[in-house]
Amino acid sequence: MSGITDFDALRRALADNSEVPEGPARNARAEELLAEAEKLNIPLAVIEALGHQLKVYNYSSEKDKMFVPFARLLRMWDERPEDFDEDEAHSLHWVFKWMSAGMLDQPHVPLASIEKWLAEMEHRYRLAGHSERAVRSAEFSVAAHIGDLARAERAYAAWLAADRDRMADCHACELHGQGAWQVRCGRDAEALRLWRPVLEGEFACAHEPHTVLASSLAPLLRLGLLEEARAHHLRGFRLVRPMESMRGAYADHVEFCALTGNEARGLELLAERPAYFTDTGHPRSRLDFMAVVALLMDRLTELGLGAQRVPGPAGRTWTARELAAHARAEATDLAERFDRRNGTGAVGDRIRARMAQRPLAERLPLGVRTVRPAPVPPPAAPAAPDAPAGPGLPALLAEARQRSDTLRPHALEAWAAVARAAPDGAGLPARDRAEIAEHEAMARGPEGLPLFERAAELYAEAGDPGEALAARARAAYVRALTGEVDAALATVTDLYDEVLALYADEGTGVRQTASVVMSRARVLMRRVHEAAGEGIRDGRFAERALAAAEAAVREVLALVEGCGGEDVRLAARAAEARAMLAELAALGGDAQRAAELFRRAVDAYLAAGLPWFAVEYQVQIAALAHQAGDLAGAERALRAALEHGGPYVEPIGRAQLHLQLAEVLGGRDAPEEAAEHALQAAHWADEAGESGTLGAWARQQLGGFLLRRGRYAEAAEVLESALADLEAETHGDGVVVQARWWLGDCLGELGEHRAAAEQRLKAADLARHWPEQQDHATLAHLAAESLGNAGLAAEADRAYARAGELWRSLGNAPFLVRSLRARAWLALGEESGAAQARALMAEAVRECEAALAVAGADREELAAELGGTHRQFAELLARSASEEAADAAIRAAFEAALEQMTRAVAVFAGLGAAGLHSRTGAELGAGWLEADLGRPAEAAAHARAVLAAYADTDDADDTARARREEAAQLLEAAREGEDAGQG
Repeated sequence: MSGITDFDALRRALADNSEVPEGPARNARAEELLAEAEKLNIPLAVIEALGHQLKVYNYSSEKDKMFVPFARLLRMWDERPEDFDEDEAHSLHWVFKWMSAGMLDQPHVPLASIEKWLAEMEHRYRLAGHSERAVRSAEFSVAAHIGDLARAERAYAAWLAADRDRMADCHACELHGQGAWQVRCGRDAEALRLWRPVLEGEFACAHEPHTVLASSLAPLLRLGLLEEARAHHLRGFRLVRPMESMRGAYADHVEFCALTGNEARGLELLAERPAYFTDTGHPRSRLDFMAVVALLMDRLTELGLGAQRVPGPAGRTWTARELAAHARAEATDLAERFDRRNGTGAVGDRIRARMAQRPLAERLPLGVRTVRPAPVPPPAAPAAPDAPAGPGLPALLAEARQRSDTLRPHALEAWAAVARAAPDGAGLPARDRAEIAEHEAMARGPEGLPLFERAAELYAEAGDPGEALAARARAAYVRALTGEVDAALATVTDLYDEVLALYADEGTGVRQTASVVMSRARVLMRRVHEAAGEGIRDGRFAERALAAAEAAVREVLALVEGCGGEDVRLAARAAEARAMLAELAALGGDAQRAAELFRRAVDAYLAAGLPWFAVEYQVQIAALAHQAGDLAGAERALRAALEHGGPYVEPIGRAQLHLQLAEVLGGRDAPEEAAEHALQAAHWADEAGESGTLGAWARQQLGGFLLRRGRYAEAAEVLESALADLEAETHGDGVVVQARWWLGDCLGELGEHRAAAEQRLKAADLARHWPEQQDHATLAHLAAESLGNAGLAAEADRAYARAGELWRSLGNAPFLVRSLRARAWLALGEESGAAQARALMAEAVRECEAALAVAGADREELAAELGGTHRQFAELLARSASEEAADAAIRAAFEAALEQMTRAVAVFAGLGAAGLHSRTGAELGAGWLEADLGRPAEAAAHARAVLAAYADTDDADDTARARREEAAQLLEAAREGEDAGQG
């Protein structure tokens, strides 16, 4: 046990336990502390321990344990109210509300007992002189729960009409309840209006905005406010996650996942809280939880995932289908218990409606890693004799040929369907079999090389020697892609000679000839790219490769331009040839001409009705614009790529386009739209199965953009998700450092200083090996700030010392001085640390003066830093004086502080207009010190100096106005001091 021997020790232990996270351990400790309190033989000690026990039970999954300690407290009040101090008397009446809600949440408590309790609560509140506001709020809760809508409306109106007093719930909790009623009545927009002050941080408490954020999710989805719903989920779930008592709000987040196509994230949420399936201390939240579990499992079953393993109650394994049946049975049984108690069907109706909801968004990207489960196709059933057949072979052939002849997307898939319908080409003419073989070869890549040869043989058999040559030429290009460029070039050159001869004799058409000529140009382009990639030093070889490729490309243009007509293949050849010329221009260093040729290629594809082919070259235009510093041009090109690619671009391509556009928009200082594109990039990377690679990079960028927008909780969730996949080996240690840096910034803004320090220290540890140490020093300094804010003074001092040495090695005097000042303030907070604090501050002054003696262009910055150091030294000396015992020592400390403040005034005065506000602040500091030392005339002189400094400044300057007001106060204090001295 704790060994508590007095009331003060008990109170400290109660306070310590209040800081422990919600859960059984905290509850058990509260029970131990009650036993310790009883040993003290002090009634108030028992009362406080019982009150603490009530509080921890209320904020846990064991809410059903509240009734026993409350009954004991109430009996003690009735027997000896004088044992309660003012705070405990207030707490006792406050907890009446918890009892009312607690009874309502337990279906075994009869409704008559609840009504009797309401009357008791009203009677006791009246005796204590409290408003009926809390009573009417409790009555409203009862009426709304049982479905007595008329009574609920009356109680709701009476609740709002009654005066607010000390017994009323806080504004945040009241607004949550009022908004929830509006949702119940079908008025989602009005609910959001009521909740807005809580959502925007005007009102808050221990459980708000946690519950309002959760409750707002479904209304936002119904109103189509998807961006806001996503933000509320990320922000709200972060608040709810560590709080055991918030199972109902947790259920709202699981429901959100089920309604937005985020089933996989819903499963992750269930896995985080296994106890929520079985905790019975709060039946009402368990009812809500099991209802949304059923909803989520039904959704998985609809997607064909009924057999998937899912997290569920401990003791066995569960499939989605099994858990759906279990959860529905549990929810239905609980609802029936409530309805039997209430004598209505209201609870059951609401729960059945909740379980029957349909998705409100097909897939709402969240930014965190969530891969949508893939539906499992059911086993094929034998076709019924009279079942309608699918498309016949002629229809499949027509569809495939139409797609390939017009260069439509998904042509390869269409030919694959033909191949499945006609295994081995049985019964098909040679031409059809040739096309099947060639398209299968295209789909297989290098593994399809033998199929190109088979296709060529079949084309020849079908009487099309030109197409046979074209098939072999395409095979040569595929061989070049595998690195066999010389062999491929030898092959395609022979084919080129053959097709030209055949074309001259009118033995083949321009399409087939262009196909061979283009394949030769492509192989020559591969030689150019390989030479560029390998950095071949033979300049003449590179020049020859460029010249040969350009000549081949121009040959394509000469052949096909003007011959297109209705043949989009020839138009596409011309467009591709222009794009090749653009690539050659870029490799030759002519970026402007390259961009112009890429634009002409894009225009040609668009004119031919083939916008999806333009995407690749719009990306090239964007890259060239970016290199030239033309971010607006890069943005235009990437937007066009997304527009023209549409649904035809594969998921990985869409992810890359969105991510590139996000980076450009971020560079153009448009973080809001950049965040939307980074979000889409993360979504499509997940869809492409690249969550851990491109998806992690996109999430890192998204987190940075959200941070820039001040959406710290969302950014933290996204960055934590990114860091689960980011690896220095894959993404580069710079990306990992930046993610941890941003996350540390977010956590610091959220008040999670210990966690912020951890992230900053991890980032600093990675950066310590970099040749440039600026980032390492900055991160060490930021980590020290976080450690100090977390109350870890010793750790903060070590981190500041580490940062200081790094700043010294970098020659960065201002930050070295700041690290020393920070250490001084930390030292002052420690026992007997005043001497160390003064020594550190004196060292800061010396370092600043030494740097200023040799300063160049940064002289003004260093002077400002020196003035600030003198001023902080003065403040530190004055504050440390309160710890001194003798009056003489206090006076000496104040004199020393005044000397430092006077030096600060002189330094700031030397900065002229740039140091005006700093100088007047120091003047006022010196004036107050003079007043404390009993020298009113000198204090008044400082005040007048400030007023004179702002004589020509109007009230539009907030700092000037505040300084004048403080100077007037100082003058008044000085006059009173003079009067007192004369008296």
